[in-house]
Amino acid sequence: MSATGALIGLALAIVLIIRKVSPAYSLILGAVVGGLAGGANLVETVAMMISGAQEIVPAMVRILAAGVLSGILVKTGAASSISHTIIERLGTRHVFLALALATMLLTAIGVFIDVAVITVAPIGLTIGGRLGISKMKLLLVMIGGGKCGNIISPNPNTIVAAENFGTPLPSVMLAGVIPALIGIVLVVWVISRMIPASKGELAVSSGGAEDDSRAGLPSFATSIAAPVVTVALLALRPLFEIVIDPLIALPAGGLAGILATRRWRDLSAGLGYGLEKMSGVAILLIGTGTIAGIIKASTMKDIIIDTLTRLNMGETMIAPIAGALMSAATASTTAGATIASSSFAETILAAGMSAVWGAAMINSGATVLDHLPHGSFFHATGGSVEMKMSERLKLIPYESLIGVILAALTVATCLIAGR
Repeated sequence: MSATGALIGLALAIVLIIRKVSPAYSLILGAVVGGLAGGANLVETVAMMISGAQEIVPAMVRILAAGVLSGILVKTGAASSISHTIIERLGTRHVFLALALATMLLTAIGVFIDVAVITVAPIGLTIGGRLGISKMKLLLVMIGGGKCGNIISPNPNTIVAAENFGTPLPSVMLAGVIPALIGIVLVVWVISRMIPASKGELAVSSGGAEDDSRAGLPSFATSIAAPVVTVALLALRPLFEIVIDPLIALPAGGLAGILATRRWRDLSAGLGYGLEKMSGVAILLIGTGTIAGIIKASTMKDIIIDTLTRLNMGETMIAPIAGALMSAATASTTAGATIASSSFAETILAAGMSAVWGAAMINSGATVLDHLPHGSFFHATGGSVEMKMSERLKLIPYESLIGVILAALTVATCLIAGR
């Protein structure tokens, strides 16, 4: 099937998403049009779409299970407690490091990146208002921290990349640790300094709101129990060859969090919240799976490989570039990682890349352009600090730079590790 048809379908999906049509339906319609425009008949097109969607099902089940951990962290107040503790310990002297670390840690332990930013934002606004810091700079460091945490997290983007490459989730998470740690240093001490603290609208202090909001939250020691148990269970495979699937480890961590915090009354709310968040992702993945099936059956992979060869960039760059392109198309880390890993995994593995590094590079590449205005992340993060649209748009180049740095660091780490 021709790559032109697949590109037409993808372009149609992008236009519909920008016009605020449901992303899942936009991607499904784009897949139908792409298959027909690429030369397949209707029966063949549907078969390719179903095949692509079927490949996503195992990842969808694990993503739904991840909702237990995410929902309990948010609804018990554990996520807020962790962010408050980090910021209190580092103090206003290291406010940017504190905000970036808090958002990074929340994302790394399984909270959605937009939810992590929304959780940390009220504290950041209060401190920023007291110190005269602009909303642009505050939001940039929080987003930067979130992107660093997203490449080492048991979040949907990492789960689906690992699943499509057939490699253990803990290994993909571990592969992103060095890029994430170097990345957050660059976010705090290099990229954030590109924006003057007073540029744009200043944050408004709410006068001690951070102290009031700390009341009633569980302690840091009990709040950290859920992610500690989750990581410990996932680490059994690489350390002792004891396989605990994320389908078990993620809910087990969430239940450990309920036991540690003793917030029994929040269990139902946490499960409901987690299911609501993950159900939206699961439905989106059905759409991404259908168009991934079309792309996988087309000659798009061959064109990208040929282009990289002509530019002397090598086949190593297929993974991060595919992740970046698909994240730009969907304005979503999860959807970008899904389409890229579903469509290009076989090609990347055939080029001699290991499954772990192929998944890790697609995962980091998907952070490059996942913040574009036709996605929900752009609007959710801007709304968390009540930022004007004009100022939110000005952050896009800085966010893209952070994504490029994370992708480049992952590629460099891969090459040093010998692929």
